[in-house]
Amino acid sequence: VQLVESGGGSVQPGGSLRLSCFRSGDTYSSDYCMAWVRQGPGKEREGVASLSDGSTTYARSVKGRFTISQDNAKNTLYLQMNSLKPDDTAMYFCAAAHIFGPRLSSGEYTYWGQGTQVTVS
Repeated sequence: VQLVESGGGSVQPGGSLRLSCFRSGDTYSSDYCMAWVRQGPGKEREGVASLSDGSTTYARSVKGRFTISQDNAKNTLYLQMNSLKPDDTAMYFCAAAHIFGPRLSSGEYTYWGQGTQVTVS
C-alpha cells in the first residue's frame, strides 16, 4: 500500500485547507482503517481524525473544525480543515492499517505517507 498526501500550504488563522491522500496498491477500502496524524514542531505525533467502515473519530482539539471523508471510487482520503489556528501548524500524515474501527493511536498504523506541511500564521 502506498499513500501520497497533497493539499498542504500556508494559510492565515481562520482559513481553510483540504488535504488529500491517494492510496494505491490495494483497492479494498473496507479492509482498512484510515487516519490523519500530525506532528508539530517539538511535539509528538497526534492522531487527529480516523475513519473506518463508515465510522469516524476526532481528537478533541479538532472536533467541529476538521472533517475526514473518503471517495472510494477515487481511492482518496480527505481532511477538510476549517477555522485553522496557529496550533494546527504541523506536518500532516496519512496512515492506514488492517484494523477495524476508527482510532487515533498512531502506533497502530502500518502504512504511512510522506506527509504534507500545513502552516497557519
